[in-house]
Amino acid sequence: MQIRNNQLKKFLIDSDILAGQVLDELEKKADKEKITLEAILLREKLITEQGLSKAKAYMLGIPYVNLKDEDIDPNVLKVIPEQMARQYNAISFDKEGNKLKVAMLDPNDLLFIDFIGKKTGMEIVPCLTDGEGIHKAFKMFQKSLKAEFGDLVGTEMGDDGEKLIIKNDGEDGEGGTELDLKKAAEDLPVVKIVDTLLKHAILEGASDIHIEPEEKDVVTRFRIDGVLHDAMTLPRLILPGIVARIKVLANLKIDEHRLPQDGRFKVESPDYKVAFRVSIIPVFDGEKIVMRLLNESSGNVLSLDQMGFRKRDYDVVKMEIEKPNGMILVVGPTGSGKTTTLYTILGMLNEPGVNISTLEDPIEYRMPRVNQSQINAKINFTFASGLRALLRQDPDIIMVGEIRDGETAELAVHAALTGHLVLSTLHTSSAAGTLPRITDMGIENFLVASTANVIVSQRLVRRNCKECTEEYTMDEGTYDTLSQKFDVERMAQVLKDEGIVKGKYKDTKDLWLDVRFKKGKGCQKCRAGYKGRMGIYEVLQITDSIKSLINSAANTEELETQGIKEGMNTMLEDGIIKAAQGFTTLEEVMRVTKE
Repeated sequence: MQIRNNQLKKFLIDSDILAGQVLDELEKKADKEKITLEAILLREKLITEQGLSKAKAYMLGIPYVNLKDEDIDPNVLKVIPEQMARQYNAISFDKEGNKLKVAMLDPNDLLFIDFIGKKTGMEIVPCLTDGEGIHKAFKMFQKSLKAEFGDLVGTEMGDDGEKLIIKNDGEDGEGGTELDLKKAAEDLPVVKIVDTLLKHAILEGASDIHIEPEEKDVVTRFRIDGVLHDAMTLPRLILPGIVARIKVLANLKIDEHRLPQDGRFKVESPDYKVAFRVSIIPVFDGEKIVMRLLNESSGNVLSLDQMGFRKRDYDVVKMEIEKPNGMILVVGPTGSGKTTTLYTILGMLNEPGVNISTLEDPIEYRMPRVNQSQINAKINFTFASGLRALLRQDPDIIMVGEIRDGETAELAVHAALTGHLVLSTLHTSSAAGTLPRITDMGIENFLVASTANVIVSQRLVRRNCKECTEEYTMDEGTYDTLSQKFDVERMAQVLKDEGIVKGKYKDTKDLWLDVRFKKGKGCQKCRAGYKGRMGIYEVLQITDSIKSLINSAANTEELETQGIKEGMNTMLEDGIIKAAQGFTTLEEVMRVTKE
């Protein structure tokens, strides 16, 4: 039985929770916005989610359960497997004889109830709960990582029947002979611990794994959507075995503890194909490991609009990359998604009629029909020396992973002048600031003006979770802060042009205070209201007027001012627009754009 709006209204009126006139107005508002009465009641905070769930349970004549107060037996919890529990928002929380109590967000899902009954051979007692309670119950499944590690560390035996013990010959307790370390790396508990760590990182969508030795413990952390989260704390006893195991996987020197080492290995299954880029460096308490996860599964390449390019920026980039020569520069700090943007552009340019060659450090993704070369400074195969060699390979398009010095910059400019399209990255904080940076490397202003086509500066922000977003409006304090950082009047017109705000307002401040931003409240499908990331950009097209400014040695501020006059939005402005569109939050935009 589904609860209709008129039934819910009658109950709320009879229970003296809300007046009929208020509910009539809310129902009209809900119809206009094409959302449910329940949704608008929650949004306007006229009733709590728990209160609404209790009301619905009373009306449906079924029990209500607050899972936040339930201490669920792990054996009962696992009657409905985690994947199925998340899919159907259903938790088995109590068992009495042949009766299994199941808390659900939709107790009307009779097919699921019938399936669970047949699967378990038990009588199912459906109960209604709320999203917050379900979210807490899902966290109980997350203990599986700790449980797996607990079993491995605490109970697994080595070949000699004893718990895992690593013999160390060094004074600091971190050494050990190569034979000891190889034995530790092949020990079953160590293999299982490392495999479990890698598996959970992949399933949780981590971009990096950090294994950090401390005085008494080993801390493991996952970077998810750009933010580090604690994954597990392990006993220090097993650190040498874990380090040895990862060194074996990455084909590194197992008995070298004093020097940094870099390596790579892959993990494949029917569901995923992930490359791990390994970096090991000695620290005070041992060896720290950082592993970058690179998803090599097919179909993981995004388009520019999927990455967050708005129409004006997309059109500019597309027009400039279609030119036969010049430089396309993508700039930003480490971890801002520059390489992903370059790969996406290469994918757009990758046609049978062109020869594409790249110089990368490291090669992060394999691309078909692209000649990718790995930089190796140890043998003097640098970006500069590699670029000289590439120019003799008859390329149409060249991608240089990074312009790090004047020599590489000079060669890239020379390549662009001689009929090649050159794509590269720099570490600068803004699009306009890139041009003076290149001239600081010793490149003449007129050469920069002649070769640069477009400069894209970017950052990555976390996306709002689509399942649990709530609307909110900007307060006056936030408005006052933002009004000092960008032109709120000009941006108000952009919001109107984008269709984000409509109607008339007495002043600009009124308009901004009425914009409906969104923020995730946190649910079982996200982390703190965020899931996934997208880019915020500023795209500076090198027009004739910008070229004139470059030739006259204009500074960053002058170049940016002219770019804004010609339609460029700064990264902060692009982020504010995307926050106003509901893709991310104001707090997230401010976090990644702060200087």
